[in-house]
Amino acid sequence: MSSVELNPRPIRVSPLIKFGRWSFLGVGILYGAFHHNRLSKKEAAYREVELKQKAVRDAKLAEEKRIAAEAELRELEKLSK
Repeated sequence: MSSVELNPRPIRVSPLIKFGRWSFLGVGILYGAFHHNRLSKKEAAYREVELKQKAVRDAKLAEEKRIAAEAELRELEKLSK
């Protein structure tokens, strides 16, 4: 066995250090809640803009597909003659 003794009792932490730790924890939680709220509002505005753009983008994509289908149909008619 080694001759090193382990300290059986935990070290008492200063009340000032305890207060500092709890204060920083509370401030961190409040900051996180504030930051989350701010980012949620930004994301909601971004989603609204994306939703408006999606309708325009979908209509444009549908028109491009229709044009491509018509062109393919014309090519098939040319090949079949």
